[in-house]
Amino acid sequence: MSTGSGAASAPAPDHRDTLAARDTPARKNSMFSSLRIRNYRLFFLGQVVSNIGTWMQRIAQDWLVLSLTGSSAAVGITTALQFLPMLLFGLYGGVLVDRLRKRPTLIVTQTAMALTALALAVLTLTGRVEVWHIYVAAFALGLATVVDNPARQAFVSELVGPGQLQNAVSLNSANFQSARLVGPAVAGLLITGVGTGWAFLLNGLSFVAPLTGLMMMRARELHAVERAPRGKGQLREGLRYVTGRPELLWPIVLVGFIGTFAFNFPVYLSAFADDVFDGGAGVYSMFNTLMAVGSVSGALLAARRGTARLRLLIVAAIAFGALEILAAASPQLWMFALIMVPLGLFSMTVNVTTNTSLQMATDPVMRGRVMALYMMVFLGGAPVGAPIVGWITDTYGARVGFAAGGAVAVAAASVIGLILARLGGLRLSVGWDRGHPRVRFVPRERQEALAPVA
Repeated sequence: MSTGSGAASAPAPDHRDTLAARDTPARKNSMFSSLRIRNYRLFFLGQVVSNIGTWMQRIAQDWLVLSLTGSSAAVGITTALQFLPMLLFGLYGGVLVDRLRKRPTLIVTQTAMALTALALAVLTLTGRVEVWHIYVAAFALGLATVVDNPARQAFVSELVGPGQLQNAVSLNSANFQSARLVGPAVAGLLITGVGTGWAFLLNGLSFVAPLTGLMMMRARELHAVERAPRGKGQLREGLRYVTGRPELLWPIVLVGFIGTFAFNFPVYLSAFADDVFDGGAGVYSMFNTLMAVGSVSGALLAARRGTARLRLLIVAAIAFGALEILAAASPQLWMFALIMVPLGLFSMTVNVTTNTSLQMATDPVMRGRVMALYMMVFLGGAPVGAPIVGWITDTYGARVGFAAGGAVAVAAASVIGLILARLGGLRLSVGWDRGHPRVRFVPRERQEALAPVA
């Protein structure tokens, strides 16, 4: 998901401006304004098809592992192996992305991901698949993702330019989550009807769409972005860049906690579907579909916003964790399913707000490394968190595991929110507005000016 100096750079926001309320209203964007750009439209349409296939494979892979082993921990191991390469090599992937041209890079990575899905399809359809095959395929997919993820995200700025960046990032998220409405439903039908192998096969074939879109793009219409030259110390340079900017560092730390412990939905939802509510693949697909309804809503709302504020990130993260705790305590299937909708909305708000705020605050020549670090922390936390929450779920039950993940999200968001407020020169203001309590952060000097004189 790219900055050096120059006119194309987005200025780094002041800490106070990012978290405090601003007096000037945010400019409203047209919800689909980025789609007027031909290159982005080709990219978007290719991703529509590919994302449906990706969601089909996710559901089929999780259910196949659970069917072969009967273990939530095994599902967690699969998730861990898929994201382990991002944890190990994510920063190096970001260095490569800053050096390479994005479109040819994406053609290579998308082809590799297609071949991985097709290999898994052959093994499953021939009846030779074993759990270790799925582990190897998950790890291979993760290796391609190390470069594909930061390249795909950085490429968006080349497609639309800085003026449409937030809108395009939000539409990408809506695209991915809209596919979640279709992919799990189709996967559920395929699994119960003809078997998981067909889901893998269709996913492999779905990569034809984005590859065709990439090859049809007009290179002259891409926005020029400075590429980093080859040189020593670029990895350390990227880390120093992030650690020296609190508006980049602390959101990445927050999504690290959330991605490691709270976003392990393959573990949580498969356990609730199978163990708590005695359902099957259809119930698991339904949970994912309902989450997608909320996620699409969250992404479309983000597409209309003119800014991505860190205070929104903090509030959304706290709400997300609280909803996980509430879902964990839900006694009935219908109640648990209903909570999936707002849970999806707030999870997407966390995702889009972090992504957009990082891209807008980063110089283009550093964007590949910053986004790689973000993806490494967000997705790379799964190899650490998924086996842990899988073990907790197997040992103490799905409810305890889900509630624990939500509690981590609430605690991390609360602490980091206070840190950002302090760094931004803000203080907590508690008062009354038209008879109702009002809690907000305000600049220190403003609160002192409003204080009564003794």
